[in-house]
Amino acid sequence: MFKHFKKDFPASIVVFFVAIPLCLGIALASGAPLFSGLIAGMVGGIVVGSISGSSLGVSGPAAGLAVIVLGAIQSLGS
Repeated sequence: MFKHFKKDFPASIVVFFVAIPLCLGIALASGAPLFSGLIAGMVGGIVVGSISGSSLGVSGPAAGLAVIVLGAIQSLGS
């Protein structure tokens, strides 16, 4: 698991910094608080990374879901 840690850690930091604006933007477009976008991105990355059995995993928010999330927040409440 930690065999490639020296190369994987810098890559994960870069992916983290790329994902932050995306998570914030989707939270903003959905009408959710910005903090919830950060929490959702972190929890999603940690959960998918820890339970995935694959050596390569791709997870993250999809901008197309912003309209669906906005509708769900409006109908269900915050």
